[in-house]
Amino acid sequence: MPNATLDAIHVYPLKSARGHAPAEAAVQPWGLAGDRRWLLVDAQGRHVTQRPQPRLALVSAESLPGGALRLSAPGREPLTVSVPDPAHTVPVEVWRDKVEAVPADATAHAWISDYLGADIRLVHLDDPATRRPVDPDFARPGETVSFADGFPLLLTTLASLDALNSLIAQGTQSHEGPLPMNRFRPNVVVGGTAPWAEDDFRRVAIGPVTFRVAKPCGRCIVTTTDQASAERGKEPLRTLARHRRFGNQLVFGQNLIPEGTGTLRVGDPVEILA
Repeated sequence: MPNATLDAIHVYPLKSARGHAPAEAAVQPWGLAGDRRWLLVDAQGRHVTQRPQPRLALVSAESLPGGALRLSAPGREPLTVSVPDPAHTVPVEVWRDKVEAVPADATAHAWISDYLGADIRLVHLDDPATRRPVDPDFARPGETVSFADGFPLLLTTLASLDALNSLIAQGTQSHEGPLPMNRFRPNVVVGGTAPWAEDDFRRVAIGPVTFRVAKPCGRCIVTTTDQASAERGKEPLRTLARHRRFGNQLVFGQNLIPEGTGTLRVGDPVEILA
């Protein structure tokens, strides 16, 4: 696959909020620098995402120097949240993982709770090197992850999105396509491959960094959420269920674990190593 290249990079400072697409990003052992270091939790400490709160799609989260966060949303004054003092942590849950995190100040809690209409708190991952191990079924000792769903990075390909959109258009109820890539919230988007080529990736090099491919990414209701309006439909899950069912999961994209560090840049070559 000699012409495969890195087409786009995406970083999401706050899990499930809008991210940004820089021209370059540093790869750290637990993911892209600044990616998903902030998390929303409910009163019981359980993670909150677009699954129950689709209006999170309309919240923009921007990383500021030093790790601070700038939040904005329709009808709200923007809020800058400083990195909280790590002297005090609280337990939170991300899926089945128990993780210690640092609560932001009360102003941040009030801002997000008022916007979402629920008792929501904002927390920060102060020490991604130690707080949350990657699933041991797929990880090597010492590998960790941020507040991402389970793995440090998510890879998708432009060719597979085009193929999926073609399948959506062929459906008997094809009013929702074509879908943009932001439905799938990837970290790295690769161009120049064949459709679904990533199904066979086992190890890849993107620019100076190599990655193990941990497992395919099973998709959920968030993919049916229009990231510009927060409205929900049936696609792509309806079409994935017909064409991309692997066991009990509907698959689009591959989860990656870095084997080193370095800086990725849009346009970097992508080499399939295994």
